[in-house]
Amino acid sequence: MRATSPVIVGRDEEIGLLSSALDAVQRRSGRALFLLGEAGIGKSRLVGECAYRAYGLGMPVLRGRATSTGLVVPFRPLAEALASRFRAAGTPTDPELAPYHPALARLVPEWRRGGSPGYPETVVELAEALLRLLSVLGREAGCAILLEDLHDCDTETVAVVEYVIDNLADLPILFLGTLRPEPGAALDLVRSTERRHAATVRELGPLRDDRVRALTGACLEARPEEIPESVHRRLAERAAGNPYLLEVLLADLLDTGRLRRTDDGWEAAEQPGGSVPSDIVRSWARRLERLDEPVRDLLLASATLGSQFSVTVLQTVTGFEDRALFTHLRSAVEAGVIAPDGAAPDRYTFRHSLTAEALISSLAPAERASLARRAAGAIEHSGQPLDEDGRQLVASLQLAAGNRAGAARQFAEAGRRMLASGAHGSAVVLLERAHPLADETDRAAVAESLAVARAEGGDLDAALALADALPPVPARSEAAARRGLIHIELAWAAVMAERTADAALQVEAARVLLGPSPPPGRRAALVVVDGYLALLPGHGQKPRDPADSERVVREAAETAEAEGLPVVACQAWQLLALLRREEGFDAADAALERMLSISTEHALPVWRVEALVRLGANAFMRTGDAARLLSARAAATELGALLLTRTVDGLLAMNAVMCARWEEAQEIIDRSAEASARVGDRSAHRYLLLAGATMAAHRGRRREMDRALAAFRRAGGEQSLLVPLRSGLCRAFGALLEEDRERAAAGLDEALAWEADHPSYYYLSGRYGLRPLLRVLAGEADRAELAEARAAPGGALAWNRQFLELADAVLLGREGDPAGAARLMASFDVRSAPFPVARHLGLRLVTDAARADGWGEPVAWLRSAEEYFYGAGVQAVASACRAALRQAGASVGQHRGGWDRIPSPLRTSGVTPREYEVFVLLPERPGNQQIARRLSISPRTVEKHMASLLSKTGRADRAALCEFAAECAVEPG
Repeated sequence: MRATSPVIVGRDEEIGLLSSALDAVQRRSGRALFLLGEAGIGKSRLVGECAYRAYGLGMPVLRGRATSTGLVVPFRPLAEALASRFRAAGTPTDPELAPYHPALARLVPEWRRGGSPGYPETVVELAEALLRLLSVLGREAGCAILLEDLHDCDTETVAVVEYVIDNLADLPILFLGTLRPEPGAALDLVRSTERRHAATVRELGPLRDDRVRALTGACLEARPEEIPESVHRRLAERAAGNPYLLEVLLADLLDTGRLRRTDDGWEAAEQPGGSVPSDIVRSWARRLERLDEPVRDLLLASATLGSQFSVTVLQTVTGFEDRALFTHLRSAVEAGVIAPDGAAPDRYTFRHSLTAEALISSLAPAERASLARRAAGAIEHSGQPLDEDGRQLVASLQLAAGNRAGAARQFAEAGRRMLASGAHGSAVVLLERAHPLADETDRAAVAESLAVARAEGGDLDAALALADALPPVPARSEAAARRGLIHIELAWAAVMAERTADAALQVEAARVLLGPSPPPGRRAALVVVDGYLALLPGHGQKPRDPADSERVVREAAETAEAEGLPVVACQAWQLLALLRREEGFDAADAALERMLSISTEHALPVWRVEALVRLGANAFMRTGDAARLLSARAAATELGALLLTRTVDGLLAMNAVMCARWEEAQEIIDRSAEASARVGDRSAHRYLLLAGATMAAHRGRRREMDRALAAFRRAGGEQSLLVPLRSGLCRAFGALLEEDRERAAAGLDEALAWEADHPSYYYLSGRYGLRPLLRVLAGEADRAELAEARAAPGGALAWNRQFLELADAVLLGREGDPAGAARLMASFDVRSAPFPVARHLGLRLVTDAARADGWGEPVAWLRSAEEYFYGAGVQAVASACRAALRQAGASVGQHRGGWDRIPSPLRTSGVTPREYEVFVLLPERPGNQQIARRLSISPRTVEKHMASLLSKTGRADRAALCEFAAECAVEPG
């Protein structure tokens, strides 16, 4: 007889906490809760109550459970949770989720597009996709995701859970997790989130004596006072306040007739005395004795496989035919011992994990080992190939049978397969299990695999420590070749993490092991990683001859192809594309086209999209057209490559900035900057931050630019390869929009100095365009210097070419060739069309030279530039254009508009557009002379505007007025 309570007893505070969390989620205030407690304490009952209440509120509920079989199955509880929601509902159709379907297909394979190659998404990409899914599901009424038994889950799931918890504060999501207080990654996460106040943790203790009596009464449908005292005392002492143990012990009393219902109520028979080592074990042993022998054997075999088991595996172990197998399973279900697993039709589960443990504990140790040995042998010799789960199960059985070395081999092979599939965290867990079990002859190989798994999982420090502790191997031996490859892989991980010194040490270790004549494939891999290392700041190597570097990398690419190493070949061709930029973009594109061909031929989707992205970036830089870059983004999105998509977004944002499509640029930055930070994509995040700073600079908004550059600096931008872009494309260009050519020249010189000390393949820093123009205008550069810039690959880029044509026109005008200068200005007119800010700034810059040398149409250019910059709110340039028009004797029309730019409080106070131009500069606390230079007006006019502003705003003095301007946080325009 089963004895279960229809109600939850003794958990009123916890139910109140769950109710409060559900209410908060309905108000779009995310909540994360953990229920912590020993097995049987009542965690699952509370999860069920939460699900019931969430359903009542109209919330979508996703519910999953970690496997308690001991198997490491990446994302198992998350996959089960999504299946619980979408098995019947089908694939979600919300267009916002379309980019995330490929990543989510890792959890729901049916969502993967047929025929498309899989993409090994990172844990953070998957976590971001899950967060977006939950957010969309909760849009109307909130959403609840309930994950049980997290103490048994894999490290990937723990990482996803941490990501979701850290980012759900403003989303309509309730996360509820349960686990036992057992040491491990899940408990570490719980304690961490509790310390950070990111989650509420409730530890469930045993029920008090009065609650034990109330629970017993609920199970027996009797009032608490009707429970016989001897029964209550026995249950209270031996269940120790654990609801599940109480129910099992109570069922045993009912089954054995020691507690029975009479006309007068419940009556207890005489209780046996003496000490019982384990009531729960004896209880289940007695229940087994009452079952038919085949059913008993089936349950013991099932318990050997774990608290959840596959019918197929059970049949392999027991040898039962289909009819007998399902007859016995039905009997076990009717006895209340097991139940079908709702998440998988081929699986059954014990009604509680303690049940399987108790059944196994009822056997003698030798009998347990013999049963495990037979089960392992049956599975291994079934004739069916073993997948990762099967290998882990065999390993666990061999360990239970005492075969440590055999268990180590199976754990290690399962771990290596996990590593190959991209499940780095699970690979680490399995390889760590294998390492202490392995024989001396196998232990080093396991440690090598473990080092790679840790490196690829992001724990480079632990990986390097493992590599340092490896036992020495003879140089130039087979073991040395294998070890050398491990060091190459660690070097690659260090390069990707921008850890130059660590990468250099690993490269040197690989060289020592492989000797002067390593196998061709190893040599190619070493050349490639060493080539990437040479591009990192602070690599400490002597400058290499470009032609020699290119030759060596090309040979490595060809060797990798010949040796059947397509990934190394793609790495090599990608590196070669960077090196060949010095020859020109046609040569670089040829290398990328080869990379595209190899990746397509060998079904390497990530490398294929990498090639498309880089080809798109080159096309954008050469022409200013982002069409091919947009195609690359579409390919990355279709693949589900979220990190690559963010990379493309950075390039698209910068393209939009250069083309003055401000709303488009801001939309991209808003969409991707925060997301790239969340997933730890530092490279894309820095580029997006720099795009935001450059946009502010190109709009003449210096304070906004400074704030964005501060964020760029905090993200490690000053130690990245983006420094020359920061100095030139951003700061120097912004200085020109403040009419500060001296500061612009200093920024461009700073970029040039950095590039002299570091290899750089960013050609938009001004070195090949804006800097030569300013030097020609200042009389510091001659035609030879200009020709050198034009001949460089960077001089062929559309952005740079427009400035070089202006510089050439200035020189021709200076040399007395106005017709030649006019032809170049006509070409500039066409070439600069995609870049309106640069176009009008260029016109402004060359007008003084055109007037002085008598060529071109400087007055028309000034009028065009003045009108553009006035409309754009860049007052410094607009004012300078008006002043230049006056000096040229041209009439200057007054703009009667501009009132709409003035904030309402200032407009109400009577502040005029001219006064407002002064006001927006005051947060920088400039002097009158500086303001006069910026606005091209006299210091006396500035004094008048300042006096008027003090009067109209009611500020006591200049300092107070500057403070008020800063508080308003008003930017030009």
